[in-house]
Amino acid sequence: MGKYSIKDLEKLSGIKAHTIRIWEKRYGLIKPERSDTNIRSYCDTELKKLLNVALLNNHGHKISKICKLRHEELKTEIERIVETDSSYETQVDGLIVAMVDLDRRKFERIIRDCTHKIGFEDTCIHILYPFLQKVGVMWLSDSINPAQEHFISSLIIQKLYVAIDGLYHSETSGKKVLFFLKEGELHEMGLLFYRYLFKNRGFETIYLGQSVPLDDLVKTVKAHEPEYIVTAFVASISEEALVSYINQLTKVLPKQQIIVSGQQVGQLSSKLPDHVIKIDKVDKMIAHIESIVA
Repeated sequence: MGKYSIKDLEKLSGIKAHTIRIWEKRYGLIKPERSDTNIRSYCDTELKKLLNVALLNNHGHKISKICKLRHEELKTEIERIVETDSSYETQVDGLIVAMVDLDRRKFERIIRDCTHKIGFEDTCIHILYPFLQKVGVMWLSDSINPAQEHFISSLIIQKLYVAIDGLYHSETSGKKVLFFLKEGELHEMGLLFYRYLFKNRGFETIYLGQSVPLDDLVKTVKAHEPEYIVTAFVASISEEALVSYINQLTKVLPKQQIIVSGQQVGQLSSKLPDHVIKIDKVDKMIAHIESIVA
């Protein structure tokens, strides 16, 4: 069971901490637990309740009336909104509840419906990525347990593999791009989506996946001669170690354009070699891919 501070609730629900405290005192909306030192925390049940209340409030329901709804009435109204409202924020909140509840069916339904309405790529950009940013907040604050994180990650990765496999006729540009993660790096979700973006735009893709030794990378590059290399850095690493590894890459792969991504790259301040492209956001990656195609 997760433990959330009021600041966690604010980040996850979009409701200001001050407003949450008012709702708590005036309406008894949610009930915090208190430690021996009087520090307040909230459980999964209170988070879900606040997300549901915030959803209704954002759709014009007054808080005074929401608090009078019985549990079944609240549930019915939430389901109606989720089914009829295709706004990104509503779907992101639905995914958070699905993760907290380990509810595979709810997750599948949200992704299926969004993909049908706006396509898989836009579902990833506008719904899955904002959702994963919120999950990151929860992970850093120890608000979710490994089971919840692995549950949702495995479902998303499954979707990415299926979507990529569905593009088997799309490699038409004649250009090759190789994807890999360095030894010890296991976070492949973003890399898989970038593979989808390249393949969907006609590139032939070679995917090596997680924790690839440098020698194996070099051998594969020599065998296939891709024009582009894409990698990502998500796991914690010092700037000095990261820059050193990137410089090492440029020495052993002098002919390829190397595209580096991931949250660790976004924090880099050091100058990188000329044939290394630093990309820290999805929209920048799409723009770069399309500039290559053009």
